[in-house]
Amino acid sequence: MTLGLINANPVVHAKKERVARTEDLHCDDSVDPLDIYDILFSLFSHFLIDIRDPEHPYSLEQLSVLSEESITVDDKLGRILITFTPTIQHCSMATVIGLCLRVKLQECFPPHYKVDIKVAHGSHADEEAVNKQLNDKERVAAALENPNLRQLVDECLYSNEL
Repeated sequence: MTLGLINANPVVHAKKERVARTEDLHCDDSVDPLDIYDILFSLFSHFLIDIRDPEHPYSLEQLSVLSEESITVDDKLGRILITFTPTIQHCSMATVIGLCLRVKLQECFPPHYKVDIKVAHGSHADEEAVNKQLNDKERVAAALENPNLRQLVDECLYSNEL
């Protein structure tokens, strides 16, 4: 870890044990919150690949930044709402976490799904600004064109340091 961490001692929770769902529960191609959660914390080739926190060697699940309960799906309207809770009010990595969630979902869902990503109400000092950044297509595209930021997002998504 580097010096000057925003949250030097985060509370770390145990990972939930998940079993890969092999049966197709959605013959009609509908989506539910557990589907989204399974994608964000995917099982690939029997390896659990979690989204890593940008600042710590823990998953977003271990830091209670994201939970199954924080995902809402309206399949009829094709809308997904992800609400995450940064570990501290002044988390400078909140937008990076939101970008990670957006990139992961863009990779897994067709573009007709409208994905909204927000910080939980009252959980961040700049809640309105962070939410605006995370849900503005042009700002998201510009952020992902930044090679350093894109590298950080990719490290969080594809790192096997957990």
